[in-house]
Amino acid sequence: MRPAHLLQVLDREFASTVEGHHTPVMLWGPPGVGKSQMIAEVATRNEVPLIDIRLSQMEPSDLRGIPFKSGDLVEWAVPSMLPDADRQGPSGVLFLDEITSAPPSVSAAAYQLILDRRLGAYEVPPGWAIFAAGNRQGDRGVTYTMPAPLANRFSHFEVELNVDDWAAWAYTRGIDDRIIAFIRFRPDLLFEFDPAHNPVAFPSPRSWEFAHRALQKFEAHPELLSGSLQACVGQAAGIELNAFIAHLDQMPDLDAIVRGESVDAPRTIDLQYAVAAALVGRAIRARGTASSVEVQGNILNYASTFPQREMGIMMVTDMHRALGDDLFSVPQFAEWSERVADLMLYEA
Repeated sequence: MRPAHLLQVLDREFASTVEGHHTPVMLWGPPGVGKSQMIAEVATRNEVPLIDIRLSQMEPSDLRGIPFKSGDLVEWAVPSMLPDADRQGPSGVLFLDEITSAPPSVSAAAYQLILDRRLGAYEVPPGWAIFAAGNRQGDRGVTYTMPAPLANRFSHFEVELNVDDWAAWAYTRGIDDRIIAFIRFRPDLLFEFDPAHNPVAFPSPRSWEFAHRALQKFEAHPELLSGSLQACVGQAAGIELNAFIAHLDQMPDLDAIVRGESVDAPRTIDLQYAVAAALVGRAIRARGTASSVEVQGNILNYASTFPQREMGIMMVTDMHRALGDDLFSVPQFAEWSERVADLMLYEA
């Protein structure tokens, strides 16, 4: 399932805790595709605490607690990392990360916690959702086969990468427009991992964020930039990204486009992707300013100048994902939509 839909599922599962319909959710996917970030985003969006427990680093007693003598009986000290309504609040997200990397003895200790929402006398507060994530066995990580009794305690979702969803996320995180343009140009490089070769650096949503950081740090040092990009996303993708960025000196005058001046669209497809990504970034940065409607209107006018109308549709779609329905109130939007009405597909 694509990330945008998975976030809706996770949001609904969190909300269902108060209704008594919550089912623990397990996210499967290769390393670096954003499983942990999606869980964290659900907690952030709902303004609740997130408890992130890395089961691969746990011992069985870390979950079950430590026994102590109380009179003639033995009781168990509940681990402080488990949710407590008095300490953390009545609702939140309990995230069991790296669950497929946990030894069988640890995953066995999690059985009761996940299905029955309790461990011995301890009970998970009713407003807390339980989510988990892990890598698949073919991903060359340290993984164990998930025991059937544990697997049967979850609803299971496979994380499918989607370039549109990644681009929407990247704009909200301030990822460099040139990185977004490159992935739009080479969508097959959003994630490229061959478990048979077990590479140490490879393209993934996580490593493209690292490449963004490298670009900010080493852009002024061209002798270091290429090697730094390769260190983040692998040799082939790093070299290609560096060449793409170097070619952007032929970009048209973006300031003139934003001012509404007549500027021809570039003829090469890589520069078109670069211009489209850069203009979406300009529209986002203009949001909330006195000139926002003017800037967005001039960008909408420019969307019709691309040789392929699909490029303009992609750019305006990215703007809408970032700016929301306020874009519809910009006067130029109606004019642009009429020009491309025969190509538009509307999602329900």
